[in-house]
Amino acid sequence: MSRSLATRIAGISDTKAWPWLLLAPSLLLVFAVIIYPTISGIDLSFRQMRLNRMDLGIGYVGLRHYLALLDDPIFWISLQNTAVWVFGTVALELACGLVIAVALDYELPGMRVMSVIILLPWFLPLVVAGNIWALMLDSRLGVINAALQGLGVIEGFKAWFADPDWALPAAILVETWHGFPFFGLLLMAGLKGIPSELYEAAAVDGAGFWHRFIHIQLPGLRMIIVATVVLRAISLMNSPELLLILTGGGPGRSTQVLSLYAFQKAYREFNFGYAGALSVVMFLLLMTCSWLYVRYSNALRED
Repeated sequence: MSRSLATRIAGISDTKAWPWLLLAPSLLLVFAVIIYPTISGIDLSFRQMRLNRMDLGIGYVGLRHYLALLDDPIFWISLQNTAVWVFGTVALELACGLVIAVALDYELPGMRVMSVIILLPWFLPLVVAGNIWALMLDSRLGVINAALQGLGVIEGFKAWFADPDWALPAAILVETWHGFPFFGLLLMAGLKGIPSELYEAAAVDGAGFWHRFIHIQLPGLRMIIVATVVLRAISLMNSPELLLILTGGGPGRSTQVLSLYAFQKAYREFNFGYAGALSVVMFLLLMTCSWLYVRYSNALRED
């Protein structure tokens, strides 16, 4: 029996089906964890699914939810706020992370301890960070209000998250504080991978800090910058936790973003079909913007 089984296995291994048999467990896992939930979510966007109105049924309604989005003013406000939220936060986090990475790359005394301290905001749970900043920016007891008033920047304590003009910028600054170590850590690792011969050649040519940064460090970080920007944009667009903690989408709709709107539709109004349509729109926007960014950033160009 053992010889017969070994012979059969040997015969299968010589066929084209053998690689697929080896990949079958991994493919099954990918299908169960990624493909099936994605297809199920897309299918949900074409259905009527309101848990508080089960009398409406769960049948297909075609493009009804997508057509409703076009006439939904909150959707367009959320789309605009999402663009400001994602692009503004990613730009600030990238700038701060790049500055920190370049500074830490010099390996000055105390930089190892500083690198650990800088990473602390990223280790802090977002719920904890959000509540800490809500207290620091409190309109009555906030230490930041007290400091700004002491410096003469503001005349009196300001309710930052209750002001439609300042709520979203304040939330962006809080998210930047929490997220910039992600860029700093990965960009610093990228700088360590740049060959030292390039720096030595630049020093022989008399290149200063700025020329070395522009012509050596930035080109060497191109792939890492593209990857981190795409990953962080996906994370920000899909994660409304901080805005839910700080503002709940208010005041008015000044901090309403698509992910928060989808969350509210699903878990406050129990309209999972409409929330599914919002999720599909977010998915398409992310795919399109990521593709355009990767293409026009020349990240896949071979040097």
